[in-house]
Amino acid sequence: MNFDSLFQQQNALPTIPKVVQEVIDSFNNDSVSIDEIVRKLTADQVLSAKLLRLANSSYYHAARSIGTVDDAVLMLGFMTVRTLVISSGLTGGFKAMPGVDLKQFWRYSMYTAVIAKWLAKQVKANSDFAFTVGLMHAIGQLVMHAAMPEQTLQIDKIAGPLDSRRLSVEHSSFGYNFSDVGAELAKRWRFPENFSTVIKGFPEPLEAAVFDSMAAVIHLAAWRARAEENKYSKEELDATFPSDIAQKLNVSKDLFLDEMPAIAELTAGLEDLVS
Repeated sequence: MNFDSLFQQQNALPTIPKVVQEVIDSFNNDSVSIDEIVRKLTADQVLSAKLLRLANSSYYHAARSIGTVDDAVLMLGFMTVRTLVISSGLTGGFKAMPGVDLKQFWRYSMYTAVIAKWLAKQVKANSDFAFTVGLMHAIGQLVMHAAMPEQTLQIDKIAGPLDSRRLSVEHSSFGYNFSDVGAELAKRWRFPENFSTVIKGFPEPLEAAVFDSMAAVIHLAAWRARAEENKYSKEELDATFPSDIAQKLNVSKDLFLDEMPAIAELTAGLEDLVS
């Protein structure tokens, strides 16, 4: 199926709640009324309940119990609440589909998000952005599975969703891969342009005309999350470490293999996000 036809399939694009779209639009609008968004979030009982569960989780270490969306914005800040709302909207937007273990997919995506957030802090980059784009980086896989299940299931047999060869197998079969699809989806959902650029660029960050450090952050985070899901040994981690990308980003292998907190520690309290 060609690239444009993919997005014309009725069931390819997930539906996200209108209020989530408005929260996404707030990236592009400096004069957005936070009070108005809070009011709409409060009216969406499912979303606000999930938001409050996450805001009260051990992940955010809130000083006291957060009982309302207003409290969440006050205690965590609008940027963090926005990240949580978008994350909840994304993970809830796709229903069961053939050939995809959605629980595993979102767990891997969440691992990528928390590692990207941690790494972004090490390199003094925007950690909220790293978290959101980390969670979104592989979403094109879901669009492809939804739009052309038979063809994608054939790809699954050659290289599963968490196989490092996946992107190149897709590209040789279709002429595009899930990062291209995810980048286009980010545009259609009206995310700021840098979301699209990073999602498209993360597979080969050294090939870009201008090096994008966030694409490199996502590449390294995705490598480490994939290694976690595939249960790599210390030797396998050592052998597959993307050292050229790490070097360009000015981070060491030791940072990843010895200094990074355990992934269970990085994700503690976020289980609700992917349940």
